[in-house]
Amino acid sequence: MLAAIVRWSLRFPVVVCALAGMLALYGVLVLARAKYDVFPEFVPPQATVQTEAPGLVAEQVELLVTLPIEQAISGASGVQAVRSETISGLSVVTVVFQENLDPYRARQIVAEALEQVTARLPQGVKPPKLEPLTSSTMDLLKVGIVSEALSPMQLRDLAQWTIRPRLLAVPGVARATLYGGDERQLQVQVEPRELNARDLAFGDIVAAVRSATGVRGGGFIETPNQRVLIESRGQTLDVAALGAAVVPAASAAPATPAAPAGAPLPLRLRDFATVTDGVAPKFGDTLIMGRPGVLLNLSSQYGANTLIVTRAVEAALAELAPGLRSRGVRLYSGLHRPANFIENALAGIRLDVLLGAVLITLVLFLFLRDLRSVAVTFVSIPLALLAAVIVVDAVGWTINTMTLGGLAVALGVVVDDAIIGVENIVRRLRGTHAHGLEAREVIHNATVEVRAPVVYATFVVVLVLAPMLLLSGLQGSFFAPLAASFSLATLASLMVALTVTPAAAWLLLRRTEPHAEAAWLTRLKDRHEALLRRWSAFPRRVTIGSVLVTLLAAAALPLFGSELMPPFREGHFVVQAYATPGTSLTAMRALGARVARDLLAIPGIVTVEQTMGRAESGEDTWEPNRSEFHVELGRMSGRAEEATQAAIRAALQHYPSLRTEVLTFLGDRLSESLSGEVAPVAVNVFGPDLDELDRVADAIAAVARTVPGASDVQVQAPSGAPFLRVDLRPEQLGQYGFTAADVLDTVETAYQGTTAAQVYDANKVIDLTVRLPPAERVDPEAIGQLLVRTANGVTVPLKDLATLS
Repeated sequence: MLAAIVRWSLRFPVVVCALAGMLALYGVLVLARAKYDVFPEFVPPQATVQTEAPGLVAEQVELLVTLPIEQAISGASGVQAVRSETISGLSVVTVVFQENLDPYRARQIVAEALEQVTARLPQGVKPPKLEPLTSSTMDLLKVGIVSEALSPMQLRDLAQWTIRPRLLAVPGVARATLYGGDERQLQVQVEPRELNARDLAFGDIVAAVRSATGVRGGGFIETPNQRVLIESRGQTLDVAALGAAVVPAASAAPATPAAPAGAPLPLRLRDFATVTDGVAPKFGDTLIMGRPGVLLNLSSQYGANTLIVTRAVEAALAELAPGLRSRGVRLYSGLHRPANFIENALAGIRLDVLLGAVLITLVLFLFLRDLRSVAVTFVSIPLALLAAVIVVDAVGWTINTMTLGGLAVALGVVVDDAIIGVENIVRRLRGTHAHGLEAREVIHNATVEVRAPVVYATFVVVLVLAPMLLLSGLQGSFFAPLAASFSLATLASLMVALTVTPAAAWLLLRRTEPHAEAAWLTRLKDRHEALLRRWSAFPRRVTIGSVLVTLLAAAALPLFGSELMPPFREGHFVVQAYATPGTSLTAMRALGARVARDLLAIPGIVTVEQTMGRAESGEDTWEPNRSEFHVELGRMSGRAEEATQAAIRAALQHYPSLRTEVLTFLGDRLSESLSGEVAPVAVNVFGPDLDELDRVADAIAAVARTVPGASDVQVQAPSGAPFLRVDLRPEQLGQYGFTAADVLDTVETAYQGTTAAQVYDANKVIDLTVRLPPAERVDPEAIGQLLVRTANGVTVPLKDLATLS
């Protein structure tokens, strides 16, 4: 079989070399359009459901929102696990499906389940929504903007309505999450005493605002010649105009010259409320280089080419840059760029290939002293690697860390295949006067002579790696691409050595003139042969020695540590920071600015970006006391990177109020995507009593700290933020003629705020809310004096209708 393949290649050498050239050209084209990513898709199909529940505390959200969604989804087809996180006002449920299930089919299953549960959720809870389908590593690019010329509201507007839509239009971008700045919100801040004096309730104000800002179609007028459309405009962004809106349910006012006696004057919003351009409630914030700014966290779509999408986003940012500079905005476009890791890995492969080429040149020229043999050898290296890339792309895999690792390991086998074949051909040609057909026979025999044992060795290696191709779960996701790329490159190298190498040797080396080897090479071979003869005289001793060395190596294995993935030199660190539960955003900003200043003082750190709390539209369930720093490093060696990581840990020791952990980004994403935790080992405790859960968690942590090798043991309990409980009293409600909804709606509008309408300004959508003024929302004791009014005009303080605790 092998001899027939080699003989056919020597019979049609031009055809073989032409086909090899076409394969190389196609491989280059595939390499240019192949998908590049940091990791293979290692996360099983998942779907994340986010539900906003404004005004509800964590316990209410869990009972009324999270549990119904979990129960509706848990029994769906293909569901393997369901996990959730709940905080005040937000529920996030992550559904993990069985491996190999199509992710789009998985999302359809979740969407069907959500249709059934949405109608059962409490009034005021927003409909559950599926988060966009993203890649396993998720992060694509972090972009920050800061400005001394623009206010936080103007900066947020610029990011939300100009930069974000442009970046979302880039193919491959799944999501652009915003942190920081002040989100504009038109607010009607109602004075409760004036409201009561006019015999009005909060519901009357909400209805008046909706009536004043409604959008209606105007229809059309049909003339004999044409149809004329009517465009009706009644909305305005002018706070003075909004303040002039009439409240239809107002009581009569004294007569004036503007109104005849007995006719009530229309009551307007400005008479008992302040209409203002306000700021929406903030759940999180960001600091860029220790300064207030706005962060855009971009995520890539499932299956997107990270490298190409990143460059497309950077091209879009380059288009926006002149306009940003003209407005005094500084753009940080590389706060975190995972594509750097891919580019560095590709650069490493290129360097390995270059070094291999240089070594081949030196070895072949030193031993054979023939540049034509070097040219024949060079052909096999790129051909083998390109052939492997073609197959990897054909089966739908990406070019990632694992496939590149397999190709890098296979490079040694590829180079070895290239050298031994050409060396044997040249040596045989130099040892004979063969020309014409005799030279073809020499090349044939020389190739078959070395290839027979190599073929067996190659297939043995591939068979050893074959079980890795059958692995499932996380191990299969990572190691199957590595084993496949190594096996493909090795097999491709074998085929090149059987076909292209003899064909190219016939075209370039058949006229090699015979001559004796160099004297130093002959002496070296003689010494090697003598050494082999000496050792072969004692086969038993050699065998026993080999077995002992093998046993010693096997005995040493337990002494080595083990982990799923080695630490990667990413040039980026993630610092997880936890402050005391209940810490405000203001306090976290002040603390974060000091931490960022200390980190930027460390040599080698280029940028520092901090997020605290959660984004309004993000899927993280973080309270303001939780923060995350992304630290980008300049180019440095592995030792320098380890030293920088140690310096970061040392700098964080100056902040005893923060519990911190320094991680690599890939390690953080790997753990968080698979288990929802960033630690290698996590113990979850379940139960209805939060105080008892805290006690048990502390006891488990105390035991865990005594385990050898355990470090940085932390208890991450839900934030114990203070809350004020309002328990309605049914007897009092009935006595005064109130319904529970009357009271709860009033409390919600007063303190949470009710979005009465949305106002449109070109492509901007601005919420218009009704709530109490800030001065009325600073004293917890004042809530008892909140006046609640029925439709019949009965007004009662909240403290007479509910127990406050």
